[in-house]
Amino acid sequence: MKIAVIDQTIREGMQYQGLVFSLDQRMKLLAFQEQLGVDVCQAGYPSAHPREAAMVRHMADHARKNGYRIRVAALGRAFMQDADILLNTGIHDVHLHLHIKDTAAHAQVEKTYAGLGTVVDHIRNTCPDAAISVAMLDMGRTGPALLDSCIRFLCRDLKIDILSLPDTSGIMAPNQVAERIKNAACLAEDTAISIHCHNDFGMASANSIMGIVAGAKVLEVSVLGIGERNGIGDLYTVTKLLADQGIHCGFDHENMAAITAYYAFVDAIVKEQTGQGLISPATPVFGQAVHTHVAGTHADGAFGISSTPEFHLNLLCGRRMVQKYLALHAIAYNPAQLDDITRAIKNASIQKCRRLEKTEIQEIAASLP
Repeated sequence: MKIAVIDQTIREGMQYQGLVFSLDQRMKLLAFQEQLGVDVCQAGYPSAHPREAAMVRHMADHARKNGYRIRVAALGRAFMQDADILLNTGIHDVHLHLHIKDTAAHAQVEKTYAGLGTVVDHIRNTCPDAAISVAMLDMGRTGPALLDSCIRFLCRDLKIDILSLPDTSGIMAPNQVAERIKNAACLAEDTAISIHCHNDFGMASANSIMGIVAGAKVLEVSVLGIGERNGIGDLYTVTKLLADQGIHCGFDHENMAAITAYYAFVDAIVKEQTGQGLISPATPVFGQAVHTHVAGTHADGAFGISSTPEFHLNLLCGRRMVQKYLALHAIAYNPAQLDDITRAIKNASIQKCRRLEKTEIQEIAASLP
């Protein structure tokens, strides 16, 4: 099975604490995405400002002139005015959003459908090869009746290319997402379902995976999950874990040098503008803590994903962990004294109520010749 990936680092990313990407930064982000095999770059929100529209247009032109495989898309409201602005940027991947409240009366829903139909027809008449994606609902706060009605209208009546189903409020659990997406995929016929999950409860990446497993064919994610509030699903971790289950995309997981550079570039921009980067020691895959081990059972290096383990010694360490630490740091010691060295490290740690530093461990090893 193969899915498509929409990288929303730029557009969704600008909803993270008011971040703004310059044109130069966007061009570098687009280049990373092209290099790594992303299918679609959601390059911005053109109706927000004329200069925003100009940047999206520049990116689309650049991609075409340079023969990029990646497609440049942009997001706007499902209104005629926004549709024209989107089309005037030269993009062929038109992403629309429109919200219907679960409490909306039937007449209001029908009026919304009619208006959306007019916009979709206009886009197709203006740009016959346009790929149209529509997001209408907060999946987690919409009842089954309205959700099914929207799916049937958008997929069977309008026959849009992609139906985006976002957990906009970030309140869903993986099993709930799987149930909703499985039902939507059954109703959607030839329209591809796209999954877009927010991270308010820390479930965005897990929910994104479950959405794809349940039948979605398009994945909306970003670098470091950057986005509104706590963000959305993470580009690398979601696609990597799906690939490990036989669900592939064009993203090149093997090019860790480019992936790391891409993530570091985004993190540096965030840190510059907000004062605090997104990569912390505990960030999955990219944080420093993923390399570290303390418990003795982890000394054989068979746990975790890092191929370059680091060890910290405190009262929880065992003989094998101490032995590995001493070898890793080339600390001279008497093998016959390994048990005593281990005991001394544990005693020092419990007395100091912290892990020991390398110099302290060297002193202990030297004191037991």
